[in-house]
Amino acid sequence: MKHLYISEKPSVAQEFAKALKGDYKKCDGYLEGEDTIITWCVGHLITMSYPDKYDESLKRWSMDTLPFLPKEFKYEVIPGVKKQFDTVARLLNRDDVDVIYVCTDSGREGEYIYRLVDQEANVPAEKARKRVWIDSQTEEEILRGIREAKPLSEYNRLSDSAYLRAKEDYLMGINFSRILTLKYSYNMSPLFNAKYIPISVGRVMTCVLGMVVRREREIRQFVKTPFYKVLASFEKDGAVFNAEWKVNPESTYYGSSKLYKDNGFTDKELAKQLVSTLKSTDEKGLVTQIEKKKEKKNPPLLFNLAELQNECSKLFKISPNDTLSIVQDLYEKKLVTYPRTDARVLSTAVSKEIYKNIKGLTNLPYLAEYASHVMDDGLYKGLAKTRYVNDKQITDHYAIIPTGQGFPNLSKFSDLHTKVFEVIARRFLAIFYPAAEYQKNNISVSVSNETFNAGVKTLAKEGYLSVMNYTFGAGKNNSGTKDEEAEEDGELPANSADLSEIISKLKKGDSLDIKDAFVKEGETTPPKRYNSGSMILAMENAGQLIEDEELRAQIKGSGIGTSATRAEILNKLVNKEYIKLNKKTQILTPTLMGEVIHDVVFSSIRSLLNPELTASWEKGLTMVSDGTISSDEYMNKLTDFVSKKTNSVKSVSNQYQVKRIFESISKYYK
Repeated sequence: MKHLYISEKPSVAQEFAKALKGDYKKCDGYLEGEDTIITWCVGHLITMSYPDKYDESLKRWSMDTLPFLPKEFKYEVIPGVKKQFDTVARLLNRDDVDVIYVCTDSGREGEYIYRLVDQEANVPAEKARKRVWIDSQTEEEILRGIREAKPLSEYNRLSDSAYLRAKEDYLMGINFSRILTLKYSYNMSPLFNAKYIPISVGRVMTCVLGMVVRREREIRQFVKTPFYKVLASFEKDGAVFNAEWKVNPESTYYGSSKLYKDNGFTDKELAKQLVSTLKSTDEKGLVTQIEKKKEKKNPPLLFNLAELQNECSKLFKISPNDTLSIVQDLYEKKLVTYPRTDARVLSTAVSKEIYKNIKGLTNLPYLAEYASHVMDDGLYKGLAKTRYVNDKQITDHYAIIPTGQGFPNLSKFSDLHTKVFEVIARRFLAIFYPAAEYQKNNISVSVSNETFNAGVKTLAKEGYLSVMNYTFGAGKNNSGTKDEEAEEDGELPANSADLSEIISKLKKGDSLDIKDAFVKEGETTPPKRYNSGSMILAMENAGQLIEDEELRAQIKGSGIGTSATRAEILNKLVNKEYIKLNKKTQILTPTLMGEVIHDVVFSSIRSLLNPELTASWEKGLTMVSDGTISSDEYMNKLTDFVSKKTNSVKSVSNQYQVKRIFESISKYYK
C-alpha cells in the first residue's frame, strides 16, 4: 500500500519529495516512489458554479429571479486545470492508496482547496486522511508535520468556515451585483458613454472602496486653518536657545476663543501682541522647571503579513501583492516561515529551539555580526518569558521569521527579494537586543504670567537600533545618534544640538535674558491618503474605525478580509478601475466610476460600506472555526441578510438620482 501526499503547488511537492527522500519516477502530474506518491494542485482546481448551472434561465439577469439562494451549492472543475484535477482525482481513488496526507497551505484557504478536490473526486469516506500542518518548508519542519499529522476530521470546523466564507462572497456578489446593475446601470451608462455598466460589489471589496472614497472626500472638504506660534530666545552666559509659548491657567490668553490648541493662536494679531510684550518687557525669564529623564523603546513585535506589506510599501514602494508574491517565494525556498499569518509573536514551542534560526543567520555576511552576538552572549535564552512569545495570540501560524536555512536559494533571487528577506531577518534579530535608550531634557521658563517650553530628545544607547541599519540604506541614519522617532519628536521648538548641554548647566530659579521673540506661522494639514501599505493595515485593524465601543471590542482581532486575501482585494478594485494606484508612490485614490458606485451603494445597501458589517462577518467565521456558533446558525443569518437587502433594493425608486450623483462628483475629475 502507498501513502499519497497532495500539496498546493508543484514547487511545494518538490520540497516534500526532497524531505521524504527515495527514488521517484516522474509521471504526468505526480511523482511516484516505492511506497509514496506525491501530487499537487495548482492553486484552486474547483470553483462554485454560476447560477445558470442551476437553471439555464438564470443566465439572463432579472429582478424576478432575485434573490438567488440555492439550498444546495454546485461546484465544477476549472476548465484550465481539468487535466491536473483528473490526475489528482485518480490518485486519490487508487486502490493501493491507503492514507492521504493533505499538505496544502496550512490555513483556511488551503483547507478549502483540498476539501473541494476531495468532494468533487468522490473519495471514499473510509479512506484515511491526515492533515500536515507546517510553518515552513525546511526538511525538518516537513518531517515534523508528517510525523505529527492529525486526522483531517479535526479540521472540520476550519473547513466549515472556509465553505461559509466562499458562500458568503458568492451570495453577496451574485445578488448585490445583479440587483444594483439591474437597478442603476441603465441610468449610469449614458453618463460614462457606455452601452452597459456592470456594477460589481462584494463583502470586502465594497467596504475598502468606501474607506478610500471617504478619505478622499475628507481631504476635499478640509479647510486649512492658519495658526501662529510664538517663540522666545533666551540667553544665559552666552548660550542661547529658543522656547515655545504654551498657555497656562495664569496666562493673559487663558480661555481665549482664538487659541490654536494650547500652544498657538488662530489670530495673528494676538501672536504679534504677545511678541511685542516680550520685546518691550524689562522682566527676565525665570527657569521654573527642569526635567531630565531617560526613556526606553523596546524592539517592535515581529512581522505578520500586514505589517510586512506596510513596511515594504514604505521602503520599496511596492504593492501588497508584490510583497506577498516575494515572501511566498522566500517561503517556498525554505528561507522564511509561513507568510499568510496575522500573528506578530512566536509560539512557546518554537521559542525553545529558536537558536537554530539565529545560528543559520551567522552564515550571511551582513547579519553575521548581530546573529553571532546573540548566539555567543546567549541573548536568546529566556525568550519564552518575553512579550514576543504568546501562544494565546496565535491562531494558525506564528509570525514571519527566517528559518536560518535555504541561503543558497537567496543568490538565485532578485535584489528586491534579498532586501525583503533582510527586512524580515533584521526585525527578527532585533527582538534579542536590549531597548534603545533616549535622554529627554525639557525646560520651562516663565515670563510674567506666560510659560515657554523647550526640549530635546537624543539617543543615548542604540540597543536594538544597531541591528536596523539596512545594507540598502534605510532604517536609522548613519550617524547613529537618532532614529526616526527622535527625528519626529525632535526638539520643541528647533534648537541647536547643544540644547542638552545648555539645559544641563541650568537649574531651577535661574534668570535668563530675553534676546528676541518672533511669530512662527503654520497651517493645519488634511488627512493623508491611504497608500497600499497603510490600507492593508487599516483593513487589518478595522475595529479602530468603529465608534461603538462594545462592537469594537467584540470584533477585536477580526479585520476586513484576511492576510491571504487583502492584497487581492486591492488588486481587484484597481483592475475594475474603481480606485487608482500610483505605482511610484503607492497612493490610492478613487476614480469617478468608483465614487459613483460608492454613492449608489450608499443609497441602497449602505451597510456594505461599513467596516462594522465586514469585520463582524469575519468575526462570525472565526466563531464557526472555533466552535462558538454552528455553520447552520451562520448560514441562516447570511441568507436572511442577503434576502432582506436584495428585496429592499428591488422596492426603492431612487435610480434617477444617479445623474445628480454623477454631476456632483464629476467636477473633481475635469
